[in-house]
Amino acid sequence: MNVDHVFVCGNPALDFAATLRARRTLRFEMFTSPERLDAWYLEAGIVDTVSPGTDTDLARAVAVREAVYELVTARRLQEPYDGTALATVNGAARRPPATPQLTAAGRRTDATPEEALSTVARHAVEVLSGPDVPLLKECGNPECTRVYIDRSRGMRRQWCGMESCGNKLKAAAYRARKKEARVPAGRTGTHAR
Repeated sequence: MNVDHVFVCGNPALDFAATLRARRTLRFEMFTSPERLDAWYLEAGIVDTVSPGTDTDLARAVAVREAVYELVTARRLQEPYDGTALATVNGAARRPPATPQLTAAGRRTDATPEEALSTVARHAVEVLSGPDVPLLKECGNPECTRVYIDRSRGMRRQWCGMESCGNKLKAAAYRARKKEARVPAGRTGTHAR
């Protein structure tokens, strides 16, 4: 089941947090069913297979996702962590993670939903305690609330992704400039003599 999730944040935990989009406005939920959550784990490359999730697995994942977003936001703004969010992520990270196995065909990771979620939580622990913390930025699109790792030269990246946000904002700015250029210059309410 391919649901075309977007992976532009530079870390699986950040992409996981971004599955609730436009948090300040429309709040578009990507995890509308356990199947969509399972598909995310596969598309993100967290696992090669995941046993079918339940509504309980989905509720747990959403709680961890919200805790990750809260912690990432606090870290980015240099604010203290919320104790409940911290306990939620750490609790998930303490569970057994998805474990890769070597097979005749190569590496393979089969997991339960709990193991896949633990792996995501461990990614969150790593990104929030590692060298990428100063590189965390929120997308410059006011509608977007994705947080990404800005590894661009000079940390000049403005959007989570060019296709998802950058092109939209650049096109809107271009249309605004074109519209402004079409307004006649002499319309100030006085007549030229």
